[in-house]
Amino acid sequence: MAEFRDSIDIAAPPETVFDYLVTNAGMTAWMGQYAELDPTPGGRFAVDIAGYPVRGEYLEVEHPRRVVVSWGFAGSDLLPAGASRVEFRLTAVGGGTRVDLCHSGLPDTEVPGHADGWMHFLPRLGIAGAGGDAGPDDWQPLPD
Repeated sequence: MAEFRDSIDIAAPPETVFDYLVTNAGMTAWMGQYAELDPTPGGRFAVDIAGYPVRGEYLEVEHPRRVVVSWGFAGSDLLPAGASRVEFRLTAVGGGTRVDLCHSGLPDTEVPGHADGWMHFLPRLGIAGAGGDAGPDDWQPLPD
């Protein structure tokens, strides 16, 4: 199993950025067209991204410092619902928040596609988290 790591600095306090990881409206402002979130340990994490149903659950929720969810795709044999783990760490930095992302438990073949996705979505989180409009999302997964 492999992992992908990245980070971004956002011009907003951790409390503000945190809401974009735990609310339906916050999540869909930067990622996905639909979200059904219950940000409690064991609570539902469901986001539809470009027609793909990401499903899992919240594993850890530490307001406003950390969110960990299980991640996978409903109906997938390669990366089934809840099979991998995504961790967001939020750290206050001068005038904003550093978000460190670690997506672990990925099959090697899934790393390029997930890296492409996160490199698209993290800048959108940066825009939305700072109070901007990330605009319509036209991202599509890499072809197989």
